[in-house]
Amino acid sequence: MFQGFSQQTIDFMWGIRFNNERSWFEAHKEEYKACFYQPMRALADEVYERFMDAHGDLDLMCRVSRIYRDARRLHGRGPYKDRLWFSMERPKDQWIAQPVYWFELEPEGYSYGLGYWMAPPVTMAKLRARIDRDPKPLEKLVRAFHRQDVFTLEGEDYKRPKGDPGKLLSPWYNKRGFSLSCARKHDSLIFSHDLADILLEGYEQLLPFYRYLMSLEGDPAPGHNS
Repeated sequence: MFQGFSQQTIDFMWGIRFNNERSWFEAHKEEYKACFYQPMRALADEVYERFMDAHGDLDLMCRVSRIYRDARRLHGRGPYKDRLWFSMERPKDQWIAQPVYWFELEPEGYSYGLGYWMAPPVTMAKLRARIDRDPKPLEKLVRAFHRQDVFTLEGEDYKRPKGDPGKLLSPWYNKRGFSLSCARKHDSLIFSHDLADILLEGYEQLLPFYRYLMSLEGDPAPGHNS
């Protein structure tokens, strides 16, 4: 069971940020495993198991990131990441192109939520077509979203707006992709098992959006350019 991260976790993240080289990491590898990777793995496993106990029909899998950067994509950066994350998503090769639940811990703080960062253009076209055809279901979700104060809508807009379905839905209609995100500075939660409960509460809150987005797969591709 997840028991919380520690001050050592934070110290390690800052350490690898400012000493991003093999010799430093090898000297601190056991610290990395004990205070960073293993607690993240425990958190991921607990949240995943509890969430799937309630929503096994979603057929999700759980991933915990590696600290090693892809050697082909260093671009002048060190060989290690200064953060870790876990995600829950559909077991597909193109998982990054589907809605993803995530939690990330970095030196400055942590974040979690539901991401659809690289939604295929055809999927966003399906979203716009559904809004045009039947906006009420998403309107209901968005009104509820506006009543909460945990998550915010983030994401890149199209340079040229795709349309204007009204003030409520325009921010969703004109996104290339988006995330419903909560970002916080380090607080007492990360040192406690309560973090698992907070993540589960947030993922439950976002579940109606997840189901709505996944249902778009069953819609026909729009017959116009998008």
